[in-house]
Amino acid sequence: MALVVAVLVTANVLLHQWTGALRLATAVAVGVLLLAVLRWAGGTLADAGLARGTLARGAVWGLALTGLVGVVYALGALLPATRPLFEDRRYDAMTGGDVLTRVLLVVPVGTVLVEEIAFRGVLYGLVCRARGAVWATAVSSVLFGLWHVLPSLHLASAKPVLTSVLGGSVLGSVLAVVGAVLFTALSGVLLCELRRRSGSLLAPMGLHWAVNALGYVVGFQLR
Repeated sequence: MALVVAVLVTANVLLHQWTGALRLATAVAVGVLLLAVLRWAGGTLADAGLARGTLARGAVWGLALTGLVGVVYALGALLPATRPLFEDRRYDAMTGGDVLTRVLLVVPVGTVLVEEIAFRGVLYGLVCRARGAVWATAVSSVLFGLWHVLPSLHLASAKPVLTSVLGGSVLGSVLAVVGAVLFTALSGVLLCELRRRSGSLLAPMGLHWAVNALGYVVGFQLR
């Protein structure tokens, strides 16, 4: 566990600073390294939610959840009351090619792959073997929330809906970070439960990709 946390702390800093091919290569390397740590600790692919017999079931869950997110996002984009939630100033300088790259490469490899292997795969598997699913969910979700401290540092200024509520002060930025950590920790609980119920890492992977990637698509279309 100590080694996994050390790898994640280092990876969090590097992935936050690096972009492009270097970031993607780092994400893949971190995922492989974490799986190697799990194996060294006596774990198996089944502990990581990657057992061959569960992949088909996980894929079905993932596809179904992707469709559900697509419907929810479409409705949210159409309704005036929820449309501002998708607005983000970071989309202003993006092109269609940028969005496509994020949807097909950055999100699935640089975000979903490394985060799901880390939090719902290796961390969850290690803790679950020692303490059970409840402890595994708690530890994984808390660390998943803390993982998002760096990415949320400028969230208050990037999201107009947050800027209007929190303003541009230091306190507003701190509240945005705290809110992001709490929200992602709760999201981690949901993703862990999907992992437990489906028995496969593909289920939370599908939901994670859909939330992030389709969010880029909708936000870009509404800019």
